[in-house]
Amino acid sequence: MDINELTNDVSGIEILDDEVGKVLRNTYLLLGATIAFSAVMAAISMAIGVPYMGLWMILPYFGLLFIIEKTKNSASGIAWVFALTGFMGVTLGPILSAVLSLRGGEPILMALGSTALTFFAASAYVLKTRKNLSSWIGFLSVGILVAFVSQLINYFFLQMPALTSVISCIFAIVSAGIIMWQTSEIIHGGERNYISATVTLFVMLYNLFSVFLTFFGMGEE
Repeated sequence: MDINELTNDVSGIEILDDEVGKVLRNTYLLLGATIAFSAVMAAISMAIGVPYMGLWMILPYFGLLFIIEKTKNSASGIAWVFALTGFMGVTLGPILSAVLSLRGGEPILMALGSTALTFFAASAYVLKTRKNLSSWIGFLSVGILVAFVSQLINYFFLQMPALTSVISCIFAIVSAGIIMWQTSEIIHGGERNYISATVTLFVMLYNLFSVFLTFFGMGEE
């Protein structure tokens, strides 16, 4: 390899690093903004007494995901991301109100801390090791699908508390795995759209927080 070829290779790595840095930076900035917006919407939801929607929230949820997928390469995609995350904050409001009335604020703080710790640990591991986890997507997709279908069946038909706990554990494990996978996709060039990356990470954080909130908030008075 001559000096020109070596220079081109090095330049290519620098460009890739710059692109990775830009996607990561934009993703984390948008993620932070949407988390803050979702928290505000959750507080408003609590203040005005929005009723609990349960799994019926999935209808507008999937509708918003569809719109985001269609607009992710345009400026309007960012607005739809805020629409989705704001809506998810609204749906979280009634759950937070119920936990506050039964258990106080401690379970919420513990759930927030556990969610943040899981996110930072999962992301830091991938950023530190630079492992390529693209092969995980098949397993993770099956895991999230099985957990989702099981949740629907249990919610509408079985209503078994023990099964609910098992499903929650699956959601937590798979959500952490998807955070790691999505971070790996960004740093290895598999994801170049920060809107898509933000939505994926936000939904996984929402899942983790919901699971931790259930675990910490289900004890006796």
